[in-house]
Amino acid sequence: MLVIFSCKKTELTGSEFNTVISFDRNNLEGKKKEQYLDSIVALLKLQKNDSTIRNLYFKISTEYYYNNNLEKSLSTSLVALHLSKEVNDKEGIAKALFYVGDSYGNIKKDSAYFYYVQAEKLYYQLSDYDNMSKMLFNKAYVLFYDGNYIECEVEISKALKYLKESKDLRLIYSCNTLMGNCLEKLDNYDKALWYHQLALNSLEKMKLTDIDKKEISDYNITSIINICNLYDLKGEYSKSIKKLKGLLSKEFKEKSPRLYANVLSNLAYSKMKNKQYHNVYVMFSKSLEMVEKSGDELDVLYKKIHIGEYFLTQKDTVKAIKILREANQLAIRLKNSNEILTSLRLLSGLDKKQSLYYSNEYIKLSDSINIVQKNAHEKYARIEYETSRIEDENKILTNKNFNILIISFVLILLLVIVFVLRYFKYKNKELKFLKMQQKANEEIYLLLTDQHENINVARDNEKAKIAKELHDGIMNKIYGVRMNLGFFNAKSESEIVEKRKEYISELQNIENEIRTISHDLSRGSFFEGNDFNVLLLALIDNQKEISTTRFKYRNDEKLDWSTIQNIYKINLYRIIQEAILNINKYANAKNCDIIIQRKSNNRLKLCITDDGEGFDVENKKNGIGLLNMKERANLLKGHFTIVSKIGMGTKIQIIFYLNSVAQD
Repeated sequence: MLVIFSCKKTELTGSEFNTVISFDRNNLEGKKKEQYLDSIVALLKLQKNDSTIRNLYFKISTEYYYNNNLEKSLSTSLVALHLSKEVNDKEGIAKALFYVGDSYGNIKKDSAYFYYVQAEKLYYQLSDYDNMSKMLFNKAYVLFYDGNYIECEVEISKALKYLKESKDLRLIYSCNTLMGNCLEKLDNYDKALWYHQLALNSLEKMKLTDIDKKEISDYNITSIINICNLYDLKGEYSKSIKKLKGLLSKEFKEKSPRLYANVLSNLAYSKMKNKQYHNVYVMFSKSLEMVEKSGDELDVLYKKIHIGEYFLTQKDTVKAIKILREANQLAIRLKNSNEILTSLRLLSGLDKKQSLYYSNEYIKLSDSINIVQKNAHEKYARIEYETSRIEDENKILTNKNFNILIISFVLILLLVIVFVLRYFKYKNKELKFLKMQQKANEEIYLLLTDQHENINVARDNEKAKIAKELHDGIMNKIYGVRMNLGFFNAKSESEIVEKRKEYISELQNIENEIRTISHDLSRGSFFEGNDFNVLLLALIDNQKEISTTRFKYRNDEKLDWSTIQNIYKINLYRIIQEAILNINKYANAKNCDIIIQRKSNNRLKLCITDDGEGFDVENKKNGIGLLNMKERANLLKGHFTIVSKIGMGTKIQIIFYLNSVAQD
C-alpha cells in the first residue's frame, strides 16, 4: 500500500490578519462549526474589500476544507478570487486560484488541475518559486492518482529544480516522497528508494527547526512504510519486516493510531509474503478494526484486500471470496479503479462459478481504464495548451490595449495642446481688447481734458469780458456819478435836487447791472463744479426719448466731483451707460434708480436697481456687457456684485476705494 504525504493547504496563522473575529477548529466540530462559519461569511459580505477581509475568506475556506465541506470551501475561495481581482491583488489572486484548485480536489480533478496551472503561472510572474513549486506538486499529485505517472514525474522534476535553494522543508519532503512513489509505479525501484532516502534526509534538517516533533515523527514513519513497500516489491521481505517491527510501540499506538494501523497491516503483509503466517491474521484484524473506527474507507479497502490475499495463502476459499467480494463492492463505491482490478483479478482465480464473469469485468474495466488514462493524458495536456493559448491571447490583448492607451494618450495630448493654444489665442485677443479699451479710455480722457481746457478758456474769456465791462463801463459810470454828486452836494436848488435824483436812479441801474454780472459768474462756477453731473444728467435725460423705462438719478450732495480722478469718472460713466443699455434691451423694467454716494473710508458707491424681469445669476452665462462692467470695476480694484432673480429685478452694486485727489 502506498502512503503519500499530501502538500495541501496549511492553516493561516493569526498574524496574517487583525480582526476581532477568531475561531479554533479544535473548539467547534461538525454542524456547530459550520453554522459558526456561515454566520461569519454572512457578516463579511457587509464589509469593505480590504486585505483583512480577504484573508478572513481564505481562513474560512480552510476551515470549511478541514470540516470536509468542499462545496462551501470552494464558494468562499471563489469570493476571495473575485475580491482579489477587484483590487488587482496578484498575490491574492494566485492564492485564491490555489484554494479553488484544492476545493475541487478529487471531485473534479481536471478543474483542480486547471486552477493549479493558472496559479503556477501567476506565482512564476511574481517570482514566488516556493508556491509555484507547490502548484507543480499539486498538478503531479492529480496526475499520479489518474495513473499518468510519466507526466507526474515531469512535474515533480520541475518542482524539485526550483526547490534547490528553498527552505520549505515540508514541500521538499513531499516532492521527494511523491517522486519515489511515482518511480515505484514505473517499476524503477532503486531510483524510487533513492528519492525516499532524500525525503528522510530533509527530515534530519527539519529536526533543527521549530517544526513539531510529532509531525516529523509521522513523516519519518510514512517514509519507512514507503521504503518497506519497495522492499516487498523487490522480494526483500526480511528488510521490510525488520524496519516495520522497529516502529511498533505502545506510545506510537496511542499518539498516532491510524498510522500505527498502517504499519501493523504492512508488517502483516510483509510477513505473509515471506510465508511467516504466525499471528498475521490477528495483526490484519487488529489493523482493520482500528481503521474502521477512524472511518477511513480507503484504508478499510486496502486492509480487506490484504486479508483476502491472506485467506488465499491459507487456501480458505470461502473466507477469501467473502472478504474479496466486500472489498470489490467497496472499491466500486469508492470508484477506486486500481483496487477494483485487484479484487476482480483475485476473485476470477478463486470463485470458479463466476470466474468468467469476473474475468470479463476485469478485461472491460482494464480497457476502460486505459482509455480513461489516455484521455486524461490528452485532457491535462489540453489544459496546459489552452491555458498557454489564453495567456498568449491575453498578451495580444494587453498589447492591443497598450497601443490603444498610447494612441488615446497622444490624442488627449494633442487636444490639450490645441486647447492651450486656443486659450492663449483667446487671452491674446483679450489682452488686445483690454489694450484697445485702455486706449479708448485714454482718448476719452484726452477729449474730456480738451473739453475741460475749452471750458477753462471760455471761462477766462468770460471773466476778461466781465472785467472789461466792469472796468470800461460800470467803473466809468460810477466815477461820473460820483463826480456829479460831489458837484451838486454844495447846491440846494430844486432843479439841482431833481438832478441828484436822476443820478441816484443811475446808481440803482449800475447796481442791477452788477447783480446781473454777478449772477452770470455764479452760474459759471456751478457748472464748473458739477460738469460730470451734467454729463450723467444728459445721458439719463436722453433716455426719455428712446426708452419706456423711467430712469432716476440721485447724487450725494456732499460729493465733490472735482476731487475725484478722471479715470473713476470715465469708468463710472461707461458702467452706467452699459447698465442702461442692458436694461433697455433685456429688462423690460418700468423704473430704474441710479444712486452715487460717497461713504466713509474714502469709498465711492454706485448702485443701479431696476424692477425688470431679472435672471438666474447661477445658470446664466455672463454676456459681454456684464463682463465689461466687471472688468472696469476690477481695473480700479473695485468690488462688483450683482443680485438678480427671475421676476424680481436686478441690482448692480460697485464700491470703489478712491486713491487720491483728481489729477487734471
